[in-house]
Amino acid sequence: MSRITLPRLSVAVATAATAVLFTAVPAAAHTEVEADKAQALAENVTVSFHAEAESDSSGIKEVRVVLPKGIAPADVVYDKGPKGWKFSATDDGYTVRGTELKTGASAVYSVVVRQLPDAKEVPFKTLQTYGDGHVDRWIELDENGENPAPVLKLEAAAPGAKPVSASPSPSPSLSESPTPTAAQTSPAASPQAADTAKGDDGGLSASAWTGIGAGILVVAAAVVFAVRRRGGTVE
Repeated sequence: MSRITLPRLSVAVATAATAVLFTAVPAAAHTEVEADKAQALAENVTVSFHAEAESDSSGIKEVRVVLPKGIAPADVVYDKGPKGWKFSATDDGYTVRGTELKTGASAVYSVVVRQLPDAKEVPFKTLQTYGDGHVDRWIELDENGENPAPVLKLEAAAPGAKPVSASPSPSPSLSESPTPTAAQTSPAASPQAADTAKGDDGGLSASAWTGIGAGILVVAAAVVFAVRRRGGTVE
């Protein structure tokens, strides 16, 4: 019967424990995120990021973030970050960039989000660019992946919390009214104008003929009156 000495047993246990540790613990995100109000539908939330440097030969010069569903680039404003760095919105998120940091220095900055979405967690896919052009891509949504995106876990929304309505479109002022078309500026023909218009057959309208007829009757009556008067004189 073979015996296992204590030293050999200790080595075996340590090896097994190490194997379990590396298989059970997910890869740590090297860009971390936290918020002062990590709650769904919370408003005016300061979200802070800590992008750890992964290069031994160059410093970080840019951090690009793809915003999660429910947060629009227009709803994010810059709070603070490395000295001299600038913030700019993109079609799907934003970038913070500036002078290359010292090798090994983390890029720490924060933004203010108008309102967090109604969700349990929100990922912020992040790309770190170094002075030598190397890019770290923390974009995987699987927390067990090799390059997981930083994820902000949210508490349930407060009672009565509602999504902020979209900003209303500015109503046009009188000076901004669209130029009316010719059809809109042409006055509609009144019934009287229609009656005096030229007929479809190229002749005069009914009103015109009525006027002529009335004139003829007046002349005829005058003639008859004159004839009768003259006849009375002769008698």
